[in-house]
Amino acid sequence: MEYCILGKTGLRVSRLGFGGIPIQRIDAEGTKALIRKLVEAGVNYIDTARGYTVSEEYLGYALEGIRDKFVLATKGRGLTKEAMAADVETSLKNLRTDYIDLYQFHNPSLSDLKTITGPGGALEALQEAKAAGKIGHIGLTAHSVAVFAKALEMDWVETVMFPYNIVESQGEDLIRQCGEKNVGFICMKPLAGGAIENATLALRYILTNPNVTVAIPGMAAEGELAQNLAAAGDASPLSDGEKAEMQAIRDSLGTQFCRRCNYCAPCSVGISIPNVFLMDGYLSRYGLADWARERYNAMAMKAGDCIGCGECEKRCPYHLPIREMMQKVKEHFGA
Repeated sequence: MEYCILGKTGLRVSRLGFGGIPIQRIDAEGTKALIRKLVEAGVNYIDTARGYTVSEEYLGYALEGIRDKFVLATKGRGLTKEAMAADVETSLKNLRTDYIDLYQFHNPSLSDLKTITGPGGALEALQEAKAAGKIGHIGLTAHSVAVFAKALEMDWVETVMFPYNIVESQGEDLIRQCGEKNVGFICMKPLAGGAIENATLALRYILTNPNVTVAIPGMAAEGELAQNLAAAGDASPLSDGEKAEMQAIRDSLGTQFCRRCNYCAPCSVGISIPNVFLMDGYLSRYGLADWARERYNAMAMKAGDCIGCGECEKRCPYHLPIREMMQKVKEHFGA
């Protein structure tokens, strides 16, 4: 396992980290078994968030007795001092720990940043928690280039998390600036929210960038961990064949695709928007038409049930034209 220093935090972290979103799909015992495998493999960075339903709780259970083996990061969405202080206390309780190594503002907008850094804003709560030893460092996560750029102007920001993968390189210059400013860069969406099927190639691409401090693919199974470990352990240069495959992925996905972050939820009529787009991907890109149609047809609510209210588009951090995309899925599946 390769290790490096997470920017100005001074924390020593494995370049392959653990993304805690998918463990919502398993259970506490499964999480505990997986975390034990991380220890054996030398993976020491864990990412979760207040917003990931049971993720903090499962990890808290799994980390009992081995908390000191990990650099633990979570996130809160509180904008005011009071709200963020409550987030921190809930995270500490859920994670069954008396300190969190890195606490991050979870995907604030530029407007949110003004509230966060203003009088009575959430930054005051994190700075007080840091002074009290409840958290070690303060970072920020973003889906917007504008927020990423603004974060690099703020001297209290010790880390930035941002999407970076084979098809999303819009933050590449800012990632380079992270290296120059000694701000730790945490790569989220390394597989573009599951849109990139070849996880090995995806991680090899990311980890060849020296300005990426740690990549955090989501994992919920030991097989996924083994695959990611193999990719992280291969330091050989990308081959011409791998580069050709990456270009084919870019040509196939373009920029208008769902990353399955689920920020669009809840749909006004109960459509599982990410799953609708996932099945359309299997139908259109991966040659699994029968498999995709069977699962799509089993969905209670389909693309054709969209009422065009647009509420999902207001919440999408990638500004996708979800209503237009839903219409195309309806045409593809006929429902």
